[in-house]
Amino acid sequence: MLVMKKLNVHAMTTISLLIALMVILSQVFGFETQLIKITFDFIPEVVMASLFGPFWTGVGASIADIIGNTLLGKAPFFIGFTLNAFIGGWVYGFFFYKKSVTLKNAFFCVLVNTLVISLFLTPLWLSIMYGIPFTDEKLWAIRLMKAAVMLPIQTILIFFFGNAIPIRVIGKRFVS
Repeated sequence: MLVMKKLNVHAMTTISLLIALMVILSQVFGFETQLIKITFDFIPEVVMASLFGPFWTGVGASIADIIGNTLLGKAPFFIGFTLNAFIGGWVYGFFFYKKSVTLKNAFFCVLVNTLVISLFLTPLWLSIMYGIPFTDEKLWAIRLMKAAVMLPIQTILIFFFGNAIPIRVIGKRFVS
């Protein structure tokens, strides 16, 4: 069941700050080519997911995608990637909202996002955008290499930052 938490001004301000961090980590400090993008915007996204749940994290990730692409985008805007952002945010919220950030949760969250977004939806969008066949070996070699490298890196960083940031203390400010 989708639980949509009502937001107060403090919560909206915090979400806005996290969206800004996501834009900066994605567009300014990220690495991007036509077929691959490596960023660390998942760190503020995990904080948002822990504090506000799946719906608001999906919305926040979508807003970050639209703002980042509009202001600093290096590739043409494509709504499929905004859908990826919403789904990714929802997955983070599902795994981390009102839950401890364990190594197991972090791994399965990254695995789900990797399988659904990095290895299914993104190649689909790239094949639509650039006319690359969905079964193209070069596309899949790049996608699989990125997945193999980023799966352990993202898992460890989510576990580290999820436990280093006092999310429960911060979250008490948003309880009505």
